[in-house]
Amino acid sequence: MSNTAFDQVVTDSLSFIKGSDEKSAVIVQRVSKSFGNEKVLKEVSLRLEKGKIHGIIGRNGSGKTVLMKCICGFLRPTSGAVKVFDKIIGTDCDFAPDTGMLIETPGFLIHETGMNNLKWLAQLGKGANKERISELIRMVGLDPVMKKKVGQYSLGMRQRLGIAQALLDDPALLILDEPMNGLDKNGVKDIRSLLLDLKAQGKTILLASHFAQDIDELCDSVHEMDQGIICQME
Repeated sequence: MSNTAFDQVVTDSLSFIKGSDEKSAVIVQRVSKSFGNEKVLKEVSLRLEKGKIHGIIGRNGSGKTVLMKCICGFLRPTSGAVKVFDKIIGTDCDFAPDTGMLIETPGFLIHETGMNNLKWLAQLGKGANKERISELIRMVGLDPVMKKKVGQYSLGMRQRLGIAQALLDDPALLILDEPMNGLDKNGVKDIRSLLLDLKAQGKTILLASHFAQDIDELCDSVHEMDQGIICQME
């Protein structure tokens, strides 16, 4: 790297650390992530404006999920930095503040009901009460008094419950990895409607989806990932 290029990297990094951006919920700056000799993310940069739905598309293995985990704080970048609501992940906080997430397959206690699972998860967060939990379960199209254990749920029902848990603490930012996975036609319609309602409430949403219709109907901005490189689509 030339001295000029190096100086620019230093300037950008200092600006990132010291600066404040009231319009952006998430700022990713030159994030790379390697596992051994495999570089999964390659200097990824993006900004996600508050109050909008942002989509990421790309084939399996393109780096979408790894990027989401870096934003959440589940993984630390090999280089670069992530800022969520003006907090640098790994420096100012360990995990993304005011953020709900559904990444990969949601994990629940299979011998308990959906209601009981969310009650216990609520105790780890802001302590959502029973009324709030019941409201969320209904919001995603499930029945809060259903006695069926989660182990007997279909994939689509687990996905709905996973979205409900992401909303437990009424977060300002939602990060959803393939939220329509396993849903039938009506389920997809329900969740699309829910996401648009959440946007109307001022939530910021980042979602990865294989479904072109999700991107067309929901997203204000779209980024494509391919082999760890990201670009914004028109």
